[in-house]
Amino acid sequence: MVKVLIVEDDHDFNRIMAEYLNDNGLTVSSAFNAHEAYDILYNDLFNIIITDVMMPEIDGIEFAKTVRKINETIPILFVTAKDDLQTKQAGFRVGIDDYMTKPIDLTELYLRIKAVLRRANISQDKKIIIGNVTLDSDALSAKISNQEVTLTVREFNILYKLLSYPNHAFSRAQLLDEFWGMDTSTNLRAVDVYITKIREKFREVQDFEIKTIRGLGYKAVINV
Repeated sequence: MVKVLIVEDDHDFNRIMAEYLNDNGLTVSSAFNAHEAYDILYNDLFNIIITDVMMPEIDGIEFAKTVRKINETIPILFVTAKDDLQTKQAGFRVGIDDYMTKPIDLTELYLRIKAVLRRANISQDKKIIIGNVTLDSDALSAKISNQEVTLTVREFNILYKLLSYPNHAFSRAQLLDEFWGMDTSTNLRAVDVYITKIREKFREVQDFEIKTIRGLGYKAVINV
């Protein structure tokens, strides 16, 4: 699953891009200024960011510069009405990966996203294969050496999330918010219970392990 964050203060154009990319198999979140984008990036992980340059308070150049300080590798694509050489040079100097000038063709946007992801070696495959373990997000299935492992949907989703971002620590609050949503009757202990169940079902697997980050949450570590 490829996750895209669109940062664009023009609500209509933001919606048009999001709808087109969602219809073409990407998963899109939208922010309408840099402050909203920072909040979203704090709580989730993305494969690529599409951002405007001319935005209120914090422009796209400053936004990209800040993103690069915390994530050196995430692809950033500028989509902007500014077509002057100075702005393009400023963008590439702070580390963006591509630049499109409005008005844009949405098909070209999609193809540029695919090209940038390809250069960044980010796969759109919905399967995760680690050693003898295979997770298929379309089928919601998990296998060890082609033997099916029985998982609930929530167990599968938690494991898929952790293995999609190896060595990235997720807090219990992040996992609770994503996989339990607005169910206020659930507390953080529920996350620990599910992690215990997942560990038990994969106790014989040596290809990865789910490590506890004391005082925070969990991360997956790949051993192959």
